[in-house]
Amino acid sequence: MPIYEYACGACKHRLEKLQKFSDAPLTECPACGQPTLTKLISSTGFQLKGTGWYATDFKPGK
Repeated sequence: MPIYEYACGACKHRLEKLQKFSDAPLTECPACGQPTLTKLISSTGFQLKGTGWYATDFKPGK
């Protein structure tokens, strides 16, 4: 399940929420109660680190 970021247009509160793809987007701010939450576009938390995982694991031949 992905983690989505939200920001409130009224009080500028920001939060992250673990949701299913099929879940409806949140609209009510938990801080101020206003229906002004919007889903933000953010970068993914997935990173490939290390020294050449592709070259060592998937390279054809020796």
